[in-house]
Amino acid sequence: MYKLLTPGPLTTTETVKKEMMVDHCTWDDDYKQITQEIRSKLLKVAGASEERYTAVLMQGSGTFGVESVLTSAVDPDDKLLVAANGSYGRRMCSIAEHAALNYALYETPYSVRPDGEEIRRRLEEDPSVTHAAIVHCETTSGILNDLESVSRAVKGAGKTLIVDAMSSFGGIEIPVEELGIDFLISSANKCIQGVPGFSFIIARREALEQCRGRARSLSLDLYDQWQAMEKDGKWRFTSPTHTVLAFAQALRELEREGGVAARQKRYTENNRLLVEGMKQMGFRPYVPAEVQSPIITTFHYPDNFPGNFDTMYRYIKERGYAIYPGKVTDAETFRIGNIGEIYPEDIRRVLEIFDGYLRQSAGC
Repeated sequence: MYKLLTPGPLTTTETVKKEMMVDHCTWDDDYKQITQEIRSKLLKVAGASEERYTAVLMQGSGTFGVESVLTSAVDPDDKLLVAANGSYGRRMCSIAEHAALNYALYETPYSVRPDGEEIRRRLEEDPSVTHAAIVHCETTSGILNDLESVSRAVKGAGKTLIVDAMSSFGGIEIPVEELGIDFLISSANKCIQGVPGFSFIIARREALEQCRGRARSLSLDLYDQWQAMEKDGKWRFTSPTHTVLAFAQALRELEREGGVAARQKRYTENNRLLVEGMKQMGFRPYVPAEVQSPIITTFHYPDNFPGNFDTMYRYIKERGYAIYPGKVTDAETFRIGNIGEIYPEDIRRVLEIFDGYLRQSAGC
C-alpha cells in the first residue's frame, strides 16, 4: 500500500472507503435524500445562496463536467474565450472543437497567469464573445490563477464566466457568488477528498435556465440533469452509488476538519514544508512562489541529477508514496501533490525518502 501525492485521485480516509462497502439502489428515497443533502452542502462550501445558485451532479470524471457545461451553455451563435496556461485550459479548446463551438484562445506560458486586464481588452475588441472560461488551479504546473481579476473583467463586460475549479474547490476558499461565477466545475475525487465517479457544477440559476434545449449531448445535458434532480434528487441515468455515499462522508469530514479554511491551511503547510525541503536538495519549483498553489508543485531536477524519473518513482513508491510525472512541455520536471489525507508528517517522510534516493544514487 502507498499514499498518493497527486492532484486526484488522492489518498482518502478509511471511513470514506468504508462507505463504499454498502450497496444502494438509485430510486430509493433515502439515497435520493443523500443526493439532495450533497447538493445543499456544496452550495455552502461555495459560499453561494440557494436563491441564486444550485448544484448539479454529473456522472463521469471532471472532464465530463466541463464538457457538460460548455456544450450546454454555449450556443452555436455564441463565442467562447478560453484563457489557458496549461493542459486543462487547452482541453477546453479541444472540447469546443469537437462540439463545433465558436471559440478564441488567449494563451500564456505555463508559469504565467492570464491577465485580467488583457481579458478585458480582448472582450472590448471582440464584442461577439459571450462566454469566458479559465482553469483556477492549473495542475499542469501548479499555478494558481487570479480569479478575482478575471471575474472583474468578465462580469464587468457582462459576459458569462465559466471556471474549472477541479483541483481547487474545497481546498481553497472560492466565494462563488461574490465573484459572480456563472458555472464552476469540480470533481468528487479532488479536495473534498472523495473517490472518482462524478463531477459537479455550481451554477447560477438564471444562467442555467438559459441552457434549456441547448445541449449537444443527451447524457451531458446539464439543464435536463438539473431538472431531474430538482424534483426529488434522482439522477437521470444510473448514478455511481458507491462514490456518492463516499462523497457524502467526505463532506462530513470536511466539516469536522473545520471547513475549507482549515483544509486550505493544512494543504498550505504541506506545500511550505515540501518546497523548503526540496530546495535544500537542489529541486527548484517551476512556478514562482507568488503564484504557486497549495495543491500541487512542479519541480525542476537538480543539476547532475542521478538517474531518471522512473527509477526515482519506483524508489519512492517502494517506500510508501506515489508522485506524479511532469506535464510541462518546455522543461524536464515532475510534480508532487499536497492534497488528500496527507499531513506534515507525510511530507517530512517524503523528504527523507528523496534524500535517501539522492544519497544512494550518488553512492554515499
